[in-house]
Amino acid sequence: MKFLRPLIVFAGLLAVWQAVVSVFGVAPFILPAPLDVLTTAIARADVLAGHAKITILEIFLGLLFGTAFGTVSALTMAYFRTARAWLLPVLVISQAIPVFALAPILVLWFGYGLAPKVVMATLIIYFPVTAAFYDGLRRTETGWLDLAQSMGASKWAMLRHIRLPAAMPAFASGLRVAAAVAPIGAVVGEWVGSSAGLGYYMLLMNGRVQTDAMFAALFVLAIAATAIYFTIDALLRHALSWQPETDPARTF
Repeated sequence: MKFLRPLIVFAGLLAVWQAVVSVFGVAPFILPAPLDVLTTAIARADVLAGHAKITILEIFLGLLFGTAFGTVSALTMAYFRTARAWLLPVLVISQAIPVFALAPILVLWFGYGLAPKVVMATLIIYFPVTAAFYDGLRRTETGWLDLAQSMGASKWAMLRHIRLPAAMPAFASGLRVAAAVAPIGAVVGEWVGSSAGLGYYMLLMNGRVQTDAMFAALFVLAIAATAIYFTIDALLRHALSWQPETDPARTF
């Protein structure tokens, strides 16, 4: 039943989509029917797969670098006051500037290849990972730290055995948010300047008024993004299996 519900919701959305097209007689170049999109996706499966590989690679590299930089930044801010005084304003200012506005500059600096899309994805992922992990590190139960300190534990031992495990749930939350927004950076980078990827293919098909092909690329992107999110969520649940989960809707 757990996996059946999403399929039912998806089928319901397709039914509503088909009903809107049929009842209102929407022109195919504005909103193609689901069956037309599926037919186009099957007919152009090889082309879509080639573009999808590039976009998925950009997303994964962005997740890798964004998580790595975010983890290092959070640890640095948590343990070095001087670094925290410098990094926190930079972190806030970086979010005040829309990342999308930096896309043309990144393309100018790094060209039309893979690099600017990976940098875009990294910048978008960096903040949620850093903020969530840093918040988890600084909210470690003080009683545990006092007990460890009274027993002569070193800072490294407290970090390894207390702070990091205690911060893992917050870090996992930040990583889930990062997985959800990672495709945005890759696709926006492709829209600004690229020669491959699902975002590039969508723009190309839009310019040719091949709306069914554009929706097919969007459909593939949605499937890929959903698969990435649920894969990371499953890995995090397995890694944090020691942490019990409670139902927020539960009443007492």
